[in-house]
Amino acid sequence: MVKRLFGLVGKEISDIHDAAYLLALFTFASQILGLLRDRMLAHFFGASGSLDVYYAAFRVPDLIFVSIGSLVSVSVLIPFLQTKLKEGEKPLKDFIDSVFTSFSFLIIFVSLTAFFFISPIIKNLFRDLGPEKITEIIVLSKILLLSPVFLGISNLFASITQSYRRFLLYALCPLVYNVSIIFGIIFLRPQFGLSGIIYGVVLGAFLHALIQLPFLFKMKLIPDFVFPVNFKSVSKVFLLSIPRTATLSVGSLAIAILLSLASKMPTGSISIFNFSYNLQAVPMSIIGISYSMAAFPLLSTLYLNGEKKKFLEHITVATRHIIFLSLPVMGLFIVLRAQIVRTVLGSGNFSWNDTKLTAACFALFSISAVAQSLVLLFVRAYYASGFTKRPLFINVFSSLMIILFSYGFFEIFKFFPKVFSFFENLFKVAGVPGSEVIALPLGFSLGTILNLIIFLFIFEKDYKGFTKSIKKTAFEGLASAVFAGFGAYIALNIFDKVFDINTLKGIFMQGFLSGLCGIAVAVFVLKILDSKELKDAS
Repeated sequence: MVKRLFGLVGKEISDIHDAAYLLALFTFASQILGLLRDRMLAHFFGASGSLDVYYAAFRVPDLIFVSIGSLVSVSVLIPFLQTKLKEGEKPLKDFIDSVFTSFSFLIIFVSLTAFFFISPIIKNLFRDLGPEKITEIIVLSKILLLSPVFLGISNLFASITQSYRRFLLYALCPLVYNVSIIFGIIFLRPQFGLSGIIYGVVLGAFLHALIQLPFLFKMKLIPDFVFPVNFKSVSKVFLLSIPRTATLSVGSLAIAILLSLASKMPTGSISIFNFSYNLQAVPMSIIGISYSMAAFPLLSTLYLNGEKKKFLEHITVATRHIIFLSLPVMGLFIVLRAQIVRTVLGSGNFSWNDTKLTAACFALFSISAVAQSLVLLFVRAYYASGFTKRPLFINVFSSLMIILFSYGFFEIFKFFPKVFSFFENLFKVAGVPGSEVIALPLGFSLGTILNLIIFLFIFEKDYKGFTKSIKKTAFEGLASAVFAGFGAYIALNIFDKVFDINTLKGIFMQGFLSGLCGIAVAVFVLKILDSKELKDAS
């Protein structure tokens, strides 16, 4: 498989599995760098007030990127670009120039507006952090406002490169981005403090766009500013983008509100939330995003050509593989949570209490890992078929439920100590200061699972027989997850007596070998159940 993956580098990729494997390979590399980045942050700051400031500073710039940058995202632009490709080179270039000109002015205008009005927004979101931290968040946020401009333009470039199915370029972008942040942590932080890390983030966003320019230059598709703009073409793109933009915005806004709630909790809660969220995002990025991104251009082409049967077949195959890969990982993450957190983040100022809280939140986030990946696929499936309003309505409702569940558990934990004690004991954080932070991933996971249930119900109505076609895989995946977790749990207790788990090497070896045992058990179970997906992966 490795030889096959490296053979794909630099080539046009038409097969959905080849594209998904390539994206997964580079996404895995990017996630490794992301984990290294988080380990460095944990080492130098721990779950502290300073790191709370760092993570809080991203909220407004990220919201701008999600809400404005997504106007020219891959899932919106690719159908337009593929249509223009059929019309010829000049119509394609004219279209790209018009979109680039309009989008650039829009995102620069929004970022400049945010620069002057960001103070009251931050003060309202994080009022409980105190004036000094709020002032620092405002300063860092203003620097970060350059990031959505660069990343938004990179989104436009990515749409073009993926229209030609050059997935490698897109896969390299996150690698460069994370390397730049690590550069900021190592070389700029000692002199500039948190601002130095933020400079690394902005540099990464700039390089995110820059790395795609050689291919655009080769294809003579470097965007130019043009006047007058073809507003007819641009308006079609933006009108189609509005539901998608709103869909993503409500999700990002929900996270901002959860972080606002975290700011009411003990110092370090924002950091705990982000560390655990980033950890659980690894399988979603490697599996869910890779498959949904790889599938989208093909799904879009099939739907445009009226091949709805093949369209459904490819969605079904992608769904089965996501379930097959994600469920066992979920089981292992829940059982091995402490070993994973301590290995990845357990350094320097990251305390044992920080480890316990992050591990508990990580496990709760992991419960919805499969749901998160499948939701991404269903959203892109609807975008490929031109139905952008359905994901909007579903995600608005689900985001509201995430907020309500999180606030609800936060209040329940305050007024019903026995309920709080039950969850504390279940996730082994009883008596740890700040353990109320587990209300946030608990609410997030319940809301996300509800999101998936609604998508499955509606997708079944649109495509009769879909849920039946994935039932066997879901059962096999669930069985493999349970047995993988059980196998890993037994192995943990055995290796606990073999290794010194008070050392990094010991805790790593305990978790690593227990994970291998869990995977072996999962494979054995899948073989007994005659899993088609296991045969495909062999």
